[in-house]
Amino acid sequence: MFGALNYFLTGASFGSGPVPPTATQKGIFGYGLNGSTYYSISNLVTSAGVIGSNESSVGTTRAYLAACSYGGDKGIFGYGYNSASGSLSMTNKVNNTGGVSSDTTGVGTERDSLAACGYGGDKGIFAYGLDSSSTNLSTINRVTNTGVVGNNATGVGTARYQLAACVYGGDKGIFGYGTAGVSSVTTTNKVSNTGIVNSDVTSAGPARTGLAACSYGTDKGIFGFGYDGVSYYSTINRVSNTGVVASEATGSGTARAYLAACGYGGDKGIFGYGNTGSSVVLFVSRVSNTGVMTTGTSALGTARESLAACGYSSTA
Repeated sequence: MFGALNYFLTGASFGSGPVPPTATQKGIFGYGLNGSTYYSISNLVTSAGVIGSNESSVGTTRAYLAACSYGGDKGIFGYGYNSASGSLSMTNKVNNTGGVSSDTTGVGTERDSLAACGYGGDKGIFAYGLDSSSTNLSTINRVTNTGVVGNNATGVGTARYQLAACVYGGDKGIFGYGTAGVSSVTTTNKVSNTGIVNSDVTSAGPARTGLAACSYGTDKGIFGFGYDGVSYYSTINRVSNTGVVASEATGSGTARAYLAACGYGGDKGIFGYGNTGSSVVLFVSRVSNTGVMTTGTSALGTARESLAACGYSSTA
């Protein structure tokens, strides 16, 4: 059960091959937690990177979930945890206007604290996490370009939770960092453009958990923020268009963890919300199309942590 680990935490056809990547123009932050209150609210991000006020709640309130884009212009939230039900396997699709659908009975192991990203230009993948018996997982579930979540597939690499993931190279993905047992790691696992998860690679640090990741510049990615059990970070690690994770660089904005991130504007990114160790916040930090992170600013909506975010819409 997720709550016992609060020290670190505060299928259908998949196509015959990759298609050209589509960069989403807008984004959505959804769900999350503040104190003992779980939410199902969402906040839309415009193509200019402006976060809107709370949207009406849809779906089961929860946190510690993941989200990714699919179909070129849609998204999906999946899995998660709340105190009433424990770990969950339900999903909620996001249409190309940012509308969140009602719960869909999930496929695969009920789990939380996983990550998700796109691959192949129009598909997605959920992977890793923690199940209801507090077992670290490497399980994966692929998402078709119509939003169908596939059955469990055997994962590759170190089983862990509270990691992050993003797209790089336009049509590939990368999962990185997180906690394996009681220790944070710098492990990364690349995802091919056909959805194959590759073996562990030890990447640049610092080792941390509760971080977030998104794409920028149409073919690169960035991991940012996080917590190592002692300190909160604003550190970033950029990902090249070949999936190489660079050494840490100084980020901008308030050091925090348990935040979320997504792309916007076709080639930029945004990190939002989270926990500083002393408070749950509304801060956002934007990423330019060259990977430069701006100083944090305040956002609209409800302050919360352990939420998820993804891109949607192919039009500005």
